[in-house]
Amino acid sequence: MNPDLALHFSRVTEEAALAAYKWLGRGDKNLADAAAVEVMRILLNQANMAGRIVIGEGEIDEAPMLYIGEELGCGEEPIDIAVDPIDGTRMTAMGQSGAVAVLAASDRGGLLQAPDMYMEKLVVGPEGRGHIDLSLSLVDNVQAVAAAMNKPLEAFTVVTLAKPRHEAQIRALHAMGVRVFAVPDGDVAASILTCMPESDVDLMYCMGGAPEGVITAAAMRALGGDMQARLVPRTEAKGPGDEFVREEAIERERCAAMGVEIDTVLPLERLVSTDQVVFSMTGITKGELVAGVYRNEDLATTDTLVVSGASGTVRRIQSRHQLQRKSEALRDRVR
Repeated sequence: MNPDLALHFSRVTEEAALAAYKWLGRGDKNLADAAAVEVMRILLNQANMAGRIVIGEGEIDEAPMLYIGEELGCGEEPIDIAVDPIDGTRMTAMGQSGAVAVLAASDRGGLLQAPDMYMEKLVVGPEGRGHIDLSLSLVDNVQAVAAAMNKPLEAFTVVTLAKPRHEAQIRALHAMGVRVFAVPDGDVAASILTCMPESDVDLMYCMGGAPEGVITAAAMRALGGDMQARLVPRTEAKGPGDEFVREEAIERERCAAMGVEIDTVLPLERLVSTDQVVFSMTGITKGELVAGVYRNEDLATTDTLVVSGASGTVRRIQSRHQLQRKSEALRDRVR
């Protein structure tokens, strides 16, 4: 992959974060998402690549999106892209911390192509690599990783999403004496913390969106972490008091058409099959991994994390933006 694309992708997530920030705390996650999607599409179309979206956020929530199969760019190098313009749309709408704009890209064929559906995810850093097995219970995995790290359970930390579907796992972890951080949304940033030496996080587990899962896998591939995942058919309530029913037929049919297994444990190498990956994340609101957008009248600053898989290089990019000039330049490029 052309290394110049890494810088361009950092600009894509920066601009998406700035666009989303305009809707911070205004209560409408779809308008925030639409603003980030629009600017991402504009800038990706200006990239020197023949890009293709292989998985993207939006379908499962009926939200604005860069759709699967969409072709972007103005060059010839074939690139696959997994994208989530806002990981944490609800947090953006409510003005809460931890929202980010994020994407991952690889050489063509390097990223798992799958529908926007639910994915069960298990993520560890380099010390836990090779010691996870999603076919086993979460308790078994925590014990195995803690043993590999030579870390007592009372010093072990798991991050998950604060969702009703995780309550049983959280209780089981607490019964072991494990510390659990339950965050409202944002499992991409939570996963990357497992690879950061300064972080207390040892393992991330959740049932969340597949796009975030593939993006996380790209970061794990670049950072030397490990991940296993499993695509899970969506459940949907048809009305108050009704039984939950599976929309398996549609999702299984789409997975079959894309050549991806459902209800099957997928190792990291199946999620991302190449080291030629780029990961870019820009903070929208303040988080543990990246700072949020800070605005002072016409000036704004952004904080971006860029990881290049080929070299293993991790870059932090802090940028200052003159918003009026940037807005005019963006309009000129669209014309």
